[in-house]
Amino acid sequence: MSSELLSIAIAMAAGLMMTRLFKVLHLNFPDVTAFLIAGLLVGPYCLGAIGVPGLGFNTFEDVQAVEMVSTVALGFIAFSIGNEFKLSQLRGTGRQAAVVGVMQAVTAMVCVDIILVIVSLFTDHETFNLSGALTLGAIATATAPAATLMVVKQYKAHGKVTDILLPVVALDDAVGLVAFAVSFGIAEALLSSTVNLVAIIVDPLLEIVLSLGLGALMGLILTKLEELFFSNSNRLAMSIAFVFMTIALSQIKFSVGAVTISFSSLLVCMMMGAVFCNLCPRSGDIMKRVDKWTGPLFCLFFVISGADLDLSVFTKPIVILIGFLYIIARSFGKYFGARESCRATHCDPMVSKYLGFALLPQAGVALGMSVQAQVLGTYEGRLIRNIVLFGVLVYEMFGPLITKWALTKSGDIAEKPQEKESHERFDTPKDHRKDSITGENA
Repeated sequence: MSSELLSIAIAMAAGLMMTRLFKVLHLNFPDVTAFLIAGLLVGPYCLGAIGVPGLGFNTFEDVQAVEMVSTVALGFIAFSIGNEFKLSQLRGTGRQAAVVGVMQAVTAMVCVDIILVIVSLFTDHETFNLSGALTLGAIATATAPAATLMVVKQYKAHGKVTDILLPVVALDDAVGLVAFAVSFGIAEALLSSTVNLVAIIVDPLLEIVLSLGLGALMGLILTKLEELFFSNSNRLAMSIAFVFMTIALSQIKFSVGAVTISFSSLLVCMMMGAVFCNLCPRSGDIMKRVDKWTGPLFCLFFVISGADLDLSVFTKPIVILIGFLYIIARSFGKYFGARESCRATHCDPMVSKYLGFALLPQAGVALGMSVQAQVLGTYEGRLIRNIVLFGVLVYEMFGPLITKWALTKSGDIAEKPQEKESHERFDTPKDHRKDSITGENA
């Protein structure tokens, strides 16, 4: 018996049953929150602690063993977000989204840098130093596209805030790559007294350009291949195959002299989705079918994310202190940066008021950056990862709920019809049921 397969089955069932429990208890939380709580329950600190192989995730190594599921899910999430970049829609919000996307990320980084640099001046250098402060500042730029997209899809959010939210979240990856490369390069230089300009400037810019180029090429090829098929099921299969292929190609990494050639799977899949939605006349219908197929995958992704949350960070006072300051500074930076840049670009007042709240979730990209930060040293790297884990725990549990609140207050979510719809999911005839994950007709 494969313990990995059993763990995956239990994880998915637990996630779905948790959403049903939330409905029975009238807890009006997004499904993302239910999935994350289910992940904690089947993770190493609860069901997995029993020690029965396959009965939940016994250790964090067991969670890492199914990491491919998360990688694939993030690829499909990025592909879905890329499909929101329709040129016809971006003509009115494209410039605003670009300005807001850059400014809110930079403001969050600056706010975290200022607060944590001050902390580093009053703490022992061996406990927390300037390198760690600068690295955490760069990590603060990242926003989790997965949680944001799931809330938008579950509640069928549509309006002025949603129209600019998804492009801004997509831009976060590119801005975060550059910010992290520069800040992390400076952090390494402070520790080693050497400056690597190639790693700070050339590598991140090259990664962005190559990722956009590969994504555009894959989107163009996918569009041409879709023309060869007349069956919707075959078109769906081709789209799924191409996302898998694109994720695989984006894992390629090698060096040419001093330059590192690498790709961001999120950027590549986003660009493929953007090219596909603008060139393929049938992209809308195909994406509806892809969304239905990926619903269970997204459920599993968030349950696994919940199982991967390390609750031991709450036992370390320094992590709690710095983590709390990190959350406050980043949240203020995201909100203030989004609000002021929206005002500067003459966005609708509702967008200026509520967009920043929808940018708080943070997860996979930030954790990936924290793993890379471990090269700073055993202690520094572990401390940075634990602080980021602390932030992810808080942001993943409360971020989707705050995003839903912001979209509801802005009028992008019709609260009462959705509540009625969610209660009818299990009570209406089969042909009229709504999918509990995607919100589409079954």
